[in-house]
Amino acid sequence: MSDSKSSFSFWKVLLPVAIGLGVVVLMFVHDARKEDIADIWKSIHFDSRIIGCVVAGFLCMFGRDFGLTWRFRALTDRKLTWRQAWKVDMLCEFTNCITPSAVGGSSLGMIFLNSQGIEMGRATTLMLTTLFMDELFFVIACPFVVMFTPAADIFASEGSSFSHGIKYTFWIVYMLIAVWTFILFLGIIWKPLWIRKVLDKISGLRWFRKWSSQIQALGANMVATSKELQSKPFGFWLEVFCGTALSWTSRYLVVNALFWGFIPADDKYQWVILARQFVIWVVLMVSPTPGGAGLSEWLFSEYYGDMVGTAGMALILAVFWRLITYYLYLLIGALVVPSWLSKTIDRIRK
Repeated sequence: MSDSKSSFSFWKVLLPVAIGLGVVVLMFVHDARKEDIADIWKSIHFDSRIIGCVVAGFLCMFGRDFGLTWRFRALTDRKLTWRQAWKVDMLCEFTNCITPSAVGGSSLGMIFLNSQGIEMGRATTLMLTTLFMDELFFVIACPFVVMFTPAADIFASEGSSFSHGIKYTFWIVYMLIAVWTFILFLGIIWKPLWIRKVLDKISGLRWFRKWSSQIQALGANMVATSKELQSKPFGFWLEVFCGTALSWTSRYLVVNALFWGFIPADDKYQWVILARQFVIWVVLMVSPTPGGAGLSEWLFSEYYGDMVGTAGMALILAVFWRLITYYLYLLIGALVVPSWLSKTIDRIRK
């Protein structure tokens, strides 16, 4: 058996599933009484409204995948077919699911693009561009969301330690994202040579010598990226940003769909539900667990608990949310992605 296949053995794919499900079980046992969960579950009638909201949630994730597939097509100037772009999207999403959110799995995106016929240098350019667009979306959208949402609504109950904690975490992470986005803007669009010189100096410092080759490669990639991107017309940027906005907004709307079905009395709070998703995903960017496993479920049940009423129902909604947005991709990955990864690595080695 090839090394690539052993590197992506089945148990390594299922390990994040086991960790995530284990955390969910612990939450059911410790965060809500078993009789409460049973009573709440019995009170849920899977009528047309609830079934419709679950279907709507899956459709939102389809919108998310369509947005990213569309973005890969636009970035490659339509060189990738829809099928190839979708495959790259699935590979990136799966690696996001099995790597810590703070690390991210899209760093392998250039390998996935290369496997679909995109030259490695250009593939690196494109993945830096996707990273920049993702961060730019957060930097632009978050202030508008916070501006039009009362602080007491977007950061849960004012005065609680949880409210203060999530507020401070959000703004700290947001500022880090803003700084990183500005560095990317300088590095791949405005002043790539200046950023490269700074990175070269950093790589020479004693504390960073271990990663000197990676830091210097990042600087070189930024210069190469800049040369291609500076020639792109406004229409290119508009299309790529629209694909980015569609993908993230669609992902957020999954929670709106679930509330619409399970908590119909809260229809008037749909904007607040959406606004809180921006906060959740910014906080999850620093999650140390694979795909935010464990932290996501806990954060959701705590953050939306004041809008749901009971810990049991909040936890049930959190499970449905993760089933649609996370465990579905792990299932697809367990069945399909390992063979794709093995074929990709084998093709590159040849």
